[in-house]
Amino acid sequence: MIEPRIPWKRAGLVQAGFLIFALALVGRAVKVQLLDRDLWRQKARAQQMASKPLPAPRGTILDANGIVLVESRQLVKITIAPNQVVATLRRKGDGIERMATLTRALALAGVSKELIAKVRDTSRKWVEIPGRYLATDVSDITSLYGVNSTPALERVPPANDGLRRLVGRADDAGGPVDGLEKSLDHLLRGEGGRESLVRDARGRRMRSPAVPDAAPTPGNTVVLSINQGLQDIAERALGEAVATMRATGGDIVMLDPTTGEVRAMVSHRADKRSTVATALSEPYEPGSTLKPFAAARLLDLGRARSDEIINTHGGKWELNGRKIEDDHPLREASLFDVIKFSSNIGIIQFAGRFSRDEQFELYRDLGFGTPTGMPYPVESQGRLPVPRTWTALTPASLAMGYEVSVTPMQLATAYAAIANGGELLEPAIVKEIRTPSGEVTYRHTRRVVRRVMTEASARAVRGMLRGVVEAGTAVGSNLSTFDVAGKTGTSKVAGPHGYIAGRYTASFVGMFPADNPQLVILVKLDSPTKSIYGGRAAAPVSKVVLQAALAARDAALDRRTLAEEPSRKREPVLTPVVMADAKPDPRVATIVAPTVVETVVETAAVAAPAPAPRSEPSRPGSVAWVARLDEPRETSKPVVAMRTVPDVAGMPVRRAVYELHRAGFRAALVGTTSGGDKAARTSPAAGTALTTGSRVTLERAP
Repeated sequence: MIEPRIPWKRAGLVQAGFLIFALALVGRAVKVQLLDRDLWRQKARAQQMASKPLPAPRGTILDANGIVLVESRQLVKITIAPNQVVATLRRKGDGIERMATLTRALALAGVSKELIAKVRDTSRKWVEIPGRYLATDVSDITSLYGVNSTPALERVPPANDGLRRLVGRADDAGGPVDGLEKSLDHLLRGEGGRESLVRDARGRRMRSPAVPDAAPTPGNTVVLSINQGLQDIAERALGEAVATMRATGGDIVMLDPTTGEVRAMVSHRADKRSTVATALSEPYEPGSTLKPFAAARLLDLGRARSDEIINTHGGKWELNGRKIEDDHPLREASLFDVIKFSSNIGIIQFAGRFSRDEQFELYRDLGFGTPTGMPYPVESQGRLPVPRTWTALTPASLAMGYEVSVTPMQLATAYAAIANGGELLEPAIVKEIRTPSGEVTYRHTRRVVRRVMTEASARAVRGMLRGVVEAGTAVGSNLSTFDVAGKTGTSKVAGPHGYIAGRYTASFVGMFPADNPQLVILVKLDSPTKSIYGGRAAAPVSKVVLQAALAARDAALDRRTLAEEPSRKREPVLTPVVMADAKPDPRVATIVAPTVVETVVETAAVAAPAPAPRSEPSRPGSVAWVARLDEPRETSKPVVAMRTVPDVAGMPVRRAVYELHRAGFRAALVGTTSGGDKAARTSPAAGTALTTGSRVTLERAP
């Protein structure tokens, strides 16, 4: 038999093909094993390993005393694969009845019946459980195969509205929305980490000690200059004042005039949807609260004296066709009395001694028309017109506090210059910044912007402002134990087409105590309808706040210095006032010298009956003597207030702390953020009588 012969050419082709194939295999092996070794190792690792992001906690925000205002809490989000849960339970031999255990645990965690029904449907691949839960509350659920837990963070906001407007909000993803959360995001934002997992033979993911995790780095801790005790006091007082005076809203600013640190800042609006701190964002025309600054500059320039008397035209005057009236009509008045009785006619004439550039520089130097530089995302610079845009009446309007708009923070900062001896300070709300390890990387120091008045002028103006409180337009702010200095303001509200009829802003800016002020307090009420006057609507609010601050032990007051303040027991001081055409102000009790009576301004009753005055009426141009008396007549011992510890068990922790502060106690929270969100108990127990300002320990429920 003759075997068929394969043509040598065909055989060569076959051999060449096998050779090429072998070379390709070898080349591929070389490429995979040598050249692309790292790439394929990564791919193999990716098939065996997985990772999930770990969110970084945002930094904690504390008040000046270390009380937590805002913090992040570690939670988990849950997704369930019902078919995997049941399959695993069957393999363990426990039977399908274990599903009931899972559903009961879900019910205890607050999951709705509709979602529990979906979990029991074993045909579903995944069911996402809405909401976020404490890991300790759902540990029985997350330990089951088929239940996936993802770390999540919750930002716990402050308890009161004023702080929420100031601090702002963070969204569900931990991003800033507004307020300090937004402007300080570069400090509060942490660096996220990753958790590494490996897959077993069944595809289940688990942590491996051989593979390190990248732990998240928390954000910095920010310590504010805010004193939560003062903040709560101001919040409550402002809310009650807005309701009582039927106002549309209001603001309170309290700051330390020696450092510029803001101690409290509250904004209240009838529209609860407002999330902005209007003390920084909404300017207004300040009215008479601007008058003391003109007096200070005139004293500095040597163009007026405190006792210099001018003609105030009986409270009625016309300037360039514009009628000017005083609420407290006087025929003649000194610069002291112009401020004390808030004379528009008097301050316009005194301010007429400025040139236009000098008057503009006065208000510009005080910081009006320029943002204060507070770290807040929405701050108004106000409005200060330049001289070339002025009309013939603008100088008079500016002297009365019109045609210029300021924010409450700007005005409070300017008054701090009067309080501290003449230096305009940069206001501050951030006191310290600390790293997660506790290292202090920033600490606020006093920053002087410029000197705006001499110490002598500042001292003289403080004396004028004390007269306003003792016997002028702000007696409603006076305290029985310490001197207060301040100025009231009542201004019209401007609209798109001029001033709105019947709408006013009532305000008061005070300093406490008058001689060595430790606090500057500004109170502003928007469109009050019960009383429009700053002396009746706003000044009493400052009195309420200061009285509560004195009762609280942690209210940022130097009590040693206060103890050295002189007694309020003084002899009456007689001030000559020339009355206008026998028409004395009906709100001021006056008699012809030398008889002395107590003066009560803008109040309905006189504190004590006065000796009967002479029967003759005050003649036009006659000199009446107004007595300025302090109260009380005798030095009294301080009254120690006792209050009962409220029952806050079961309340959310934030609410419990707020209620303890409302009751006048200092709250100290015990426990970690990994604990529950409910208050367990207080020590001393609820119902215990303690002095106001006492420390009460609040224990967080497990």
